[in-house]
Amino acid sequence: MAAGFRHTGDRTSAHDAPARDHAAMDILTDLVAEQERLEGILATLDDSQWLTPSLCEGWTVADVVLHLAQTEESVVASGAAGDATTWREGPDTVDEMMETLVQEQRAAPAEVFERWKAARRAAVETLRSADPNSRLRWAAAPLKPATLATTRLAEHWAHALDIVEPLQIDFPDTERLRHIAWLGHSTLPYAFGLAGHDPAPIRCELTGPSGDPWTFGPADAASRIVGAAGEFCRVGAHRLAAAESHLIATGPDADTALKVLRNYAF
Repeated sequence: MAAGFRHTGDRTSAHDAPARDHAAMDILTDLVAEQERLEGILATLDDSQWLTPSLCEGWTVADVVLHLAQTEESVVASGAAGDATTWREGPDTVDEMMETLVQEQRAAPAEVFERWKAARRAAVETLRSADPNSRLRWAAAPLKPATLATTRLAEHWAHALDIVEPLQIDFPDTERLRHIAWLGHSTLPYAFGLAGHDPAPIRCELTGPSGDPWTFGPADAASRIVGAAGEFCRVGAHRLAAAESHLIATGPDADTALKVLRNYAF
């Protein structure tokens, strides 16, 4: 039931997202910063909080962190394997595979915490040392290291929401959401296809946490989405229903874009 984004269903194929200027955005630096924010929060929790139900159905906070550790270990394994088509095997969906792994490997909170800390550091080193033009195997198809790093940032952010909201811990939006918004927009053609729709140009005019405008897509697109980047990213993470957001969708394909929006590349 839980791959990168629990509650999102199966991921049966994948496409690498379009290229961007990663030198300017420095995705690895921001990935580490997002992980360090989560580590700081987790370090303050007592055992009762670790065992609190998260927003992921059937999972405690410890289970969510275990899942993050397992997926970070998959990044390291992918780096060791080199180019490969997929690590998904057998009839199970990715979510079913992740659910089984969590059930099989549950452990005490302190053990889970140490496992995740070691795994996330090893994963970053794997991504940092990888050839930027190579493709590392992932759920259904290989991804370039920068794109995989972006999905890892998006997953840590989304699962952090699953942890902090039940515990009523403050978790303000940061400028790092720009990576996630970029990923959501850039994978829209793939998301349209999965839903059986022809891809359509979408213009996104978002407002970042500091008030800066973030724009994605052609300026002359007939369809556009306007609103807060935080809400756009939450809709893409399936942590907020589009109908419950304040996002404004105009044009023939904007409503469909919000329905299929996903902050991951597979």
